Amino acid sequence: MARLNEQQRRLALVLAAALALIATVAVTLLAGGGSSGREDAAAKKPGAGPRPGGGQHARPPAATVKPVPEDIAHATESGGRAVNITIDDGPDPTWTPQVLEVLDEHGVKATFCMIGPQAKAHPDLVKRVVGAGHRLCNHTVGHDVTMDRKPVAYQERQILDSLKMIEEASDGAEVPYYRAPGGAFTPDSRRIAAAHGMRPLGWNVDTKDFELPGSDRIVRTVKAELANGPTILFHDGGGQRGQTVAALRQVLPWLKERGYGFSFPEIRPS
Repeated sequence: MARLNEQQRRLALVLAAALALIATVAVTLLAGGGSSGREDAAAKKPGAGPRPGGGQHARPPAATVKPVPEDIAHATESGGRAVNITIDDGPDPTWTPQVLEVLDEHGVKATFCMIGPQAKAHPDLVKRVVGAGHRLCNHTVGHDVTMDRKPVAYQERQILDSLKMIEEASDGAEVPYYRAPGGAFTPDSRRIAAAHGMRPLGWNVDTKDFELPGSDRIVRTVKAELANGPTILFHDGGGQRGQTVAALRQVLPWLKERGYGFSFPEIRPS
């Protein structure tokens, strides 16, 4: 009888050890969710969480988007004797088609810096811009030229909400640039944009076409300031842009006659 009790005691010890092991494994799985237990470092990156505005998005999460330089781009991708034509504040149903027509007539590709709600309202124009081989640039939701004096959270919403609108309007086309309204860049806005694959984009020649100085004055400004650098600023939105269309009809052939080519702004240094 004593031998039987000893066998029972050993069996009880084995069962108790097995139950303890099972309990330990269960606790570990519940605490770690079945993962390695290491926190995803990408989740702590600025802007890596859900984007303002919510919902599904065609663009990959920020952690998988290849960042670009945070400094403000002015140079051309092609280098050499070339310029970057950039068009701001659209798309506009009246003026964007006319600008596209002039560009097409001269075989010129440009970068269109779009306002998010404008892109959302005119997705057909956004797709037309992309389909013609031009590039997209994010110009924020509200074109607030005082963004550099606003909280970082506000800047982030302006940039990322607009990005979402432009991407959805274009069926997920790449938006490789960010231009701050009025040049109101901040280190934070540049960081946010670059982390989401948008190179901050400046300009060298401000045509002041938004002031409606007359097409001849716009052309003279381009000629006088081209020595400042290759990136030229025009507008296809925000007002009456007939002067801009007329100026482009003069500027583009003038540039060609002087041996200039046309490029896109540099995204990454070559």
